[in-house]
Amino acid sequence: MRAIDELTHEHGEVVTLISHVRDARRDGDAAGMAELARRITAVLLPHTQVEEHGLFPAMAMEYPDHIAALEAEHRRIEAVLSEAADGVPADSAWPDRLLEMLNLLRNHILKEQDGVFPASLATLSTEQWEAVEAVRAEAGSALSRPSA
Repeated sequence: MRAIDELTHEHGEVVTLISHVRDARRDGDAAGMAELARRITAVLLPHTQVEEHGLFPAMAMEYPDHIAALEAEHRRIEAVLSEAADGVPADSAWPDRLLEMLNLLRNHILKEQDGVFPASLATLSTEQWEAVEAVRAEAGSALSRPSA
């Protein structure tokens, strides 16, 4: 299923970027952490649109509490990532907060990879997959765009 392949590929890109954030933190490179947070955001923007406007609505009837929890995690993760939108946040606690949210993000990815994605393959109809694909076509993919 192309939609799941693309979402999985984006998860892989995010996990790679998370490892680079950890390296930057170890090296005391707050500017590098902020840049990587922006790169993670760039991957997650279309990814989250596909999930929340395509995949999740189709899954919410069957798994309402699980989907609501995943969407709440999206908001928490986005909030911390967005602090770096204009550069290095002035708050000296931000690097630790970012690492905490990236740990949440890694666990979130596992929930999607091991739960939502397999369940969607067994649950969604052809029409629902077409709707997911339409959202992807509209949202695009950060991975197909040239890097900044």
